Amino acid sequence: MNGDHKLTASHRERKAVVYLRQSSEGQVKHNKESQALQYSLLERARSLGFRSVEMIDCDLGSSASLGAKKRVGFERLLAMVALGEVGLIMSREVSRLARTDKDWCQLFELCQLFGTHIGDAEQIYDLSSMDDQLVLGIKGTLSVVELKILQARMVQGQENKARRGELYRLLPPGYVLDGAGKPAKDPDLRIQQAIELVFARFRDCWSARQTFKSLRDEAIQLPVNKWRGGKVAIVFQLPTHSFVRDVIKNPFYAGVYFYGRRPMELVVKEGAVVKKRQGRQRNPEHTRVFIRDHHEGYIDWATFEENRKMLRRNNLRGEADVAVGAVRAGYGLLAGLLRCRRCGRKLQVRYWGKSGTAARYLCTGTFDAGGEYCQGFGGATADNRFAEEVLRVISPLGVRASLEAIEQAGSRQDGTRTALQQQVQQLEYEALRAGEQFNAIDARNRLVAGELERRWNAKLEELAGARKALEECTRQSPALSDEEIVRLQDLGRCFAEVWNGPACPMLLKKKIVRTVVEEVVVDQDSPGTLRFVVHWKGGAHTSFEMAKPAVGEAGKTGAEAIDIVRQMAVRYGDDAIARVLTRSGLRTGKGNRWSAQRVHTVRRKYGIEAPPADPAAAAAVVSLNEAARICGVSDTTIARLVKSGLLPMKQVVPWAPWEIRRSDLMSDRVSSVLDRLKRTGKLVLGGDTADKQKQLFP
Repeated sequence: MNGDHKLTASHRERKAVVYLRQSSEGQVKHNKESQALQYSLLERARSLGFRSVEMIDCDLGSSASLGAKKRVGFERLLAMVALGEVGLIMSREVSRLARTDKDWCQLFELCQLFGTHIGDAEQIYDLSSMDDQLVLGIKGTLSVVELKILQARMVQGQENKARRGELYRLLPPGYVLDGAGKPAKDPDLRIQQAIELVFARFRDCWSARQTFKSLRDEAIQLPVNKWRGGKVAIVFQLPTHSFVRDVIKNPFYAGVYFYGRRPMELVVKEGAVVKKRQGRQRNPEHTRVFIRDHHEGYIDWATFEENRKMLRRNNLRGEADVAVGAVRAGYGLLAGLLRCRRCGRKLQVRYWGKSGTAARYLCTGTFDAGGEYCQGFGGATADNRFAEEVLRVISPLGVRASLEAIEQAGSRQDGTRTALQQQVQQLEYEALRAGEQFNAIDARNRLVAGELERRWNAKLEELAGARKALEECTRQSPALSDEEIVRLQDLGRCFAEVWNGPACPMLLKKKIVRTVVEEVVVDQDSPGTLRFVVHWKGGAHTSFEMAKPAVGEAGKTGAEAIDIVRQMAVRYGDDAIARVLTRSGLRTGKGNRWSAQRVHTVRRKYGIEAPPADPAAAAAVVSLNEAARICGVSDTTIARLVKSGLLPMKQVVPWAPWEIRRSDLMSDRVSSVLDRLKRTGKLVLGGDTADKQKQLFP
């Protein structure tokens, strides 16, 4: 080695350090000759007269480029030089020591201060000598430039290939490369239909999490990429939320080729330059390479944009969609849809009342900055008026909606059933192969036969579980019968009744509204008047006005109930009125059932007096039960007399007690009919019957 004379006794009294490095794990595994050449420097250092030689090889597989992770071995080397413990640093090439100007300058400065020499495979350099310093500096600069040239060449080659749409690192599940090197759908029908089922289920659930829960609850397995034996293979497993979300957000499934969606960036952290991936992915349109209609997709680009918009609606912490909020639990039908016409802000929904279900819409305006609220109004009345507008528009399309509901119900059941059927078919094939492998082995070789038998039994158990899940799915979701189809069509014809019925939950109403409405702009045109502008899907706009709901109006008792209380209070007590209101299907303003105390509260609030105590008037009129007791007959007999017209009866409101005058009950016509009934056991209402009529059965 040239330059041996530069080593003095003071250098040899200290230790020699042999520094080894390779840039990647792949080089460590496969470039064994390079490692051997670097390890041979250990003997070379001893031959130079160094009794203490230390080898640093913990940086094997670590890059020395700008922004790479810290090299523990190199930092240890710098520390040893700074302590004056190193007389010679040996490395096969100067590029092993450093690939950046910063590392070179730091190493040169320390070696000059503490008299440490640097040696490579050909020469020993004394950094106190200007010539050696110049030569070593040129080599270090060339090492830095070489790395940058290689990186630039590789990046340019990748980008050039990506611009042609031919750079594929790892295809997502559902795609493979065909014979021409182009991406195509996986020929495995189970994989294809599993990916299609994810997108179909998302369109039903409107949420990535609900899609994941639906697939998980039905035990539907999805294909994922897994490393098996150093290669990527498709493995079916129960879905995870992150996998389902990534499938929905991946534009590759929409036939789009993209490159550079998550580029690397260099940042300074704790005084050091490090590489860091961007925390947020770029939109496909903003990537460095974006090619639409590049290959066959599972969905089209328009559907992908709609799915992406749905995901933004559900994102409360990120950049949520400014047009409409997500469908969530709550009694506010317009929650997330309203926008203030004055300031452009979204209206918030706040729930009040004893049970926390009374919605109120509020625009905060400049309140948070010390100003005032922009506008606010009660939600129940506004929701009811908006529901009328929605029903007016979509009720004529009810029959078409019912037919589509029939089709979707069948397709969802078919999708789940098909996925389970394909899972059973795959497991049948795998169980058959496991059985063939077991039968092909000599049964006397128990070491192999026992393991193959265990695998065969495991596949059979898995197959039995899949068949059971398929049978359960078929049992729980049978095909729609003709009667059910007719009922669905009837629901479409009477859409308004279904909407207002108790069987239609608020969550379903919100989904219907958000299917047809983009957003609703509201403003208070004049005091006491609200004006709504409805932006429908497709670009159409309609408007309507309504009186601004007064405070507490949503909790008021209905006019029909008040009218019944007013009519019945002339004669009946609160308990009787409560029974009539309950049987009429009416509720209080807060949605509760009626009781005597609540009727009393209504009478007191609206100034309705209680019935006066008049025994004479009360005795002049009797009820159905009292009339039957007075006459000594059954209630049915009195009812038949009333129906025939022989006995007059009045009723204040439907379901109220009958009012029969005592004088009518004691009339000659009624008395004669009841006397004959008691003598003969026959109730004759249509006139006399011949007493001598012969009987058919004596």
